[in-house]
Amino acid sequence: MEGLMSFRANSVRAVSRQQSSVLVPTFSSKITSTRVSVHPIGMVRNSRLFNSFVASVQPVVASAVTPFDNTLPSKEVLDVWQNANAVCFDVDSTVCIDEGIDEFAEFCGAGKAVAEWTARAMNGSVPFEDALAARLSLINPSLSQLQDFLKRPPRLSPGIDLLVKKLKDEKKDVYLVSGGFRQMINPVASILGVPIENIFANQMLFGSDGECAGFDKNEPTSRSGGKPTAVQQIKKAHGYKSVVMIGDGATDLEARMPGGADLFICYGGVQLREPVAAKADWLVFNFKDLINSLE
Repeated sequence: MEGLMSFRANSVRAVSRQQSSVLVPTFSSKITSTRVSVHPIGMVRNSRLFNSFVASVQPVVASAVTPFDNTLPSKEVLDVWQNANAVCFDVDSTVCIDEGIDEFAEFCGAGKAVAEWTARAMNGSVPFEDALAARLSLINPSLSQLQDFLKRPPRLSPGIDLLVKKLKDEKKDVYLVSGGFRQMINPVASILGVPIENIFANQMLFGSDGECAGFDKNEPTSRSGGKPTAVQQIKKAHGYKSVVMIGDGATDLEARMPGGADLFICYGGVQLREPVAAKADWLVFNFKDLINSLE
């Protein structure tokens, strides 16, 4: 993962910081290591830049202006997004507002310790397989605990249902590619109408007595490099010309490698991980930006 954090996608950055303020609400941003709060405070106009700006990115308007220079897409980025054959979504803190493993850990009484491991995994500071094993060991759930937890409905991120519908209307296939567990992701897929075969995630295992027996290590998403592998498999199996990855974490950025995703869009609407956001092709805080760009 150390090499991952120095990786930069080979893309043309959207606009300069100067252009980012053109006819877009300016904001005061309060950024922490995990969340961002954005408050509109005004509007900036620069008539000289206006014409070129409109020609290059309409109808996309950034939902937030931040210190990052990639909140508005370049023509190249928009072209890949609009013409992609398939879109792969991370689930935790992207499709859903929760980190599923953290929520499950809290439910089982191991919330704080597990959340610390999740943060390390998402920031890329430890191998993903080590973090997954450590978290599951700390939770040590029984099958009955999992079944009770799954009675709680998933909490979807605002607008994700509309975005998935729009992608389907545009004849783009949708996949869920997650380091989380299938047992928690299946209900999400059902709500969004994503076929079970379009889920790439981990499988929690239980013994005959209902006690936790670890996870299936044959799943590509169970280890570091798993998401690029999953995206490569998706691309090859269906002959897609271009695939987009949308997520918030280091493992999602990692999918943007040769042979993997052709575009990485960082969704910062739930968690803003600055090292990841800075290296994304496009940083968005609202799924409406992506929907509008397909109009």
